[in-house]
Amino acid sequence: MSASRGDLVRWQFDLIWALFEYHLERLEPADFLWEPAAHCWTVRPGPAGTWVPDWAQTEPDPVPVPTIAWLTWHIGWWWSAAGEHLQGRPVSPHTGVAWPGAGAATVEWLRDLRRQWLGHLDGLADADLDRVAAYPWPADAGHTVAHLLGWVNAELMKNVAEIGQLRLLRAGA
Repeated sequence: MSASRGDLVRWQFDLIWALFEYHLERLEPADFLWEPAAHCWTVRPGPAGTWVPDWAQTEPDPVPVPTIAWLTWHIGWWWSAAGEHLQGRPVSPHTGVAWPGAGAATVEWLRDLRRQWLGHLDGLADADLDRVAAYPWPADAGHTVAHLLGWVNAELMKNVAEIGQLRLLRAGA
């Protein structure tokens, strides 16, 4: 039996999420802000109790090692933006996405983003996958909603692997 493109993307997303849950269930609050190297990106206390992510318009060389805090903020930013784009809303800049903080609040935030994403996926028919998508690339790139969904899966898989590796390294230190 063949699966539709939408079914395949959803199956892949569910597989990635199951791998993420393995790590989410085991994260300790101290894991989030652990700095694995001297040269790293994290989120730092900002004004009025908010968290401010390290950021550069052009990726630095060498690339900083991210903390779990930074990676979870990063997931929240690009995933929120992808959902906004699918809904035809303006995409929030990275400065418009607040990190909830170390621990359960961030885990629940990510799980809520998953629930929202599933709503987006469930609302798409296979024909919708051929619509033009202008996120995260320029509008004239020629990519479709199917490309966007594939990119979300790839980006999430990469970030999940990074979080898992950082969690394991900290546990073994």
